[in-house]
Amino acid sequence: MEISAQAVKALREETGAGILECRNALAASEGDVKKAKAWLEERGLKKAEKVTGREAKQGLIETYVHQGRVGAMVEISCETDFVARTEDFQKLAKDVALHVAGLSPKYVSVEEIPADVIEKGFWGQPQQVLRRKRFVEPAVRARCQSLHRGPAYSGQG
Repeated sequence: MEISAQAVKALREETGAGILECRNALAASEGDVKKAKAWLEERGLKKAEKVTGREAKQGLIETYVHQGRVGAMVEISCETDFVARTEDFQKLAKDVALHVAGLSPKYVSVEEIPADVIEKGFWGQPQQVLRRKRFVEPAVRARCQSLHRGPAYSGQG
């Protein structure tokens, strides 16, 4: 089956995949865009599994200070120094630092949160006990996750 350049371009714009990958996906799916997207997603997951064990030894440290009152310092890691030097990576680090400063976390890690703060809950309200047992565990898990995301920086994201 002949794959048109317009179809490859449209799939590439939708997915952000490379030209050759889009062409191969359309060829494998016989021109069906939905199947091609699924093919690309499956292939992307396989690629992600390959890099799971790698260490991110490079990166950069970015700071953000707003009017000398609020500030944040973040470390963003990557596999190579070539990635760390790209404009997109530096913009990402700056944006993360800006957002961390905006969230004003009270603790750096979840381990630093005192037990009384955890017992009280993030909003200062006592934990409510749910009557039905099947709702207790998911509710506690969700409450703990929201508690850990809010006041501690390293639990976010």
